Amino acid sequence: MRTEAPIEIVAHATDFSEASAEAFAHALRIALATRSRLDLLHVRDRRSDGTWTSFPHVREMLAKWELMQDDEQPSQIEAKLGIKVTKVEIQHHNPTNGLFEFVLSHRPDLLVVATHGREGLSRWLRGSVSEELARRTHVPTLFLGPKAQGFVDRATGQMRLQRILVPVAHEPPPSRSLTRAAGLLAPLAVSPKAFRLIHIGADPPILDGDIGEAIGTEIEALDGPVIESILQAARGVALVVMPTAGHRGFLDALRGSTTEQVLRQAPCPVLAVGTGM
Repeated sequence: MRTEAPIEIVAHATDFSEASAEAFAHALRIALATRSRLDLLHVRDRRSDGTWTSFPHVREMLAKWELMQDDEQPSQIEAKLGIKVTKVEIQHHNPTNGLFEFVLSHRPDLLVVATHGREGLSRWLRGSVSEELARRTHVPTLFLGPKAQGFVDRATGQMRLQRILVPVAHEPPPSRSLTRAAGLLAPLAVSPKAFRLIHIGADPPILDGDIGEAIGTEIEALDGPVIESILQAARGVALVVMPTAGHRGFLDALRGSTTEQVLRQAPCPVLAVGTGM
């Protein structure tokens, strides 16, 4: 299988609301698993001392997961855990544009965002802005919607990724996206047996044989409406991986319909990975 660049930078946009707490736990746990830098993007216009220890959830979460002692300094924690946590204030009169500019200039390997109802970030991530962010920046994005049951236990930090659903279609051609997705998930100790590949309709696409070792190439053909079929198949799974292709793919299909319905109704997080990402 072709190898992909590992995750080195995880970015998570937050306003410290409860709606962002689940996404934050996922961003932190993935950064720990990949020994990455974690950029916490604060979208409110508030003063900050620039140190990640002023962001209370970091120390609280690490202590809850029994990964640090109360008297440990940031440098000690970073050396022990292999991560570096950076808090970034988005200084922009328009927080959405400010977030776009940061992501485009810093190019994280993974973006983690919550799209929870009308709370928190969704005040300005309404409509398709969060999806637009992933499409325009070409950064693989983990979305946690309002009905999503996360795969990270916030109490212990344990990850559960035993079942992963991957809907595929002829357009976009899925092999490149799936190779990238397999590379992103490899550090999370995901078994190839965890993946279930589905195609809505007859004549499923043929996958590149190189990805077989990571996720398999057998695709199950399902009948029925696309949205309903994906959501029904997603019951009981830990993650849905969606191959995308910008304007031609999942994030742009039926603008404001397919994307929003899946993200808002999916019972688990959705990882969007594009062919150009």
